[in-house]
Amino acid sequence: MESNTRRDFIKNTLTASLAIAIGTPILLGGEAAMAAAVTDEKGSGLAPLKFTQFPLKYTYSAMEPYIDALTMEIHYTKHHTAYIKNVNDAIAAENIPYSTMKEFFDNASKLSAKARNNGGGAWNHNFFFETLKHGPSGGPQGKLKEGIVKAFGSVDKFKELFSAAAASRFGSGWAWLVNDKGTLKITSTANQDNPLFDNAEIKGVPLLGLDVWEHAYYLKYQNKRADYIANWWNVVDWDVVGKRLA
Repeated sequence: MESNTRRDFIKNTLTASLAIAIGTPILLGGEAAMAAAVTDEKGSGLAPLKFTQFPLKYTYSAMEPYIDALTMEIHYTKHHTAYIKNVNDAIAAENIPYSTMKEFFDNASKLSAKARNNGGGAWNHNFFFETLKHGPSGGPQGKLKEGIVKAFGSVDKFKELFSAAAASRFGSGWAWLVNDKGTLKITSTANQDNPLFDNAEIKGVPLLGLDVWEHAYYLKYQNKRADYIANWWNVVDWDVVGKRLA
């Protein structure tokens, strides 16, 4: 029975990933860092914007036992790949004129549902996968740690508040740590929105993001989102997060 349920979930999630991506619903310590991140994806800036999928810097099994290999593979090769394809299709079909990520997200509220949701999904997942690390996670250091302590009182309190934001996000979405003009804040967004969107409730430069869509954890954790969140802290690459604030 368990193996049948697992197979059914895999079949359904592969189908659902395309349906979600089609119709529904980097990095950055400042403007210079954002410009650098955008350049990685927009190329020369002379052609229309095109989203690309960043290659992983680790194997699918590298995050075990905290995130299983099959979830990583499906998440990256099916869900993320679908977002990349569908946002680029939308840009071409709808003649979206923007040539930079900043322009795209600055006008997110004006975009079609397909462009908005898939653009967010494409960017968010590049950001998410880049934040994961094989091996001991350690913790925030230097300027990042100072900012966290100043904003939240301690690293432990920050983790508590961030975890609560992730756990309490109703339905599908994300939890974020952002730099809002020098002040670190925690926020969450629905679906594939992110804090760079022009109509985000709390805007800022994303430093850390956690995907709490069920496709990110259901094979291993089923409905136990809190367990997924608790274990995810073991695979955060704090060096990457710190560089986004530098």
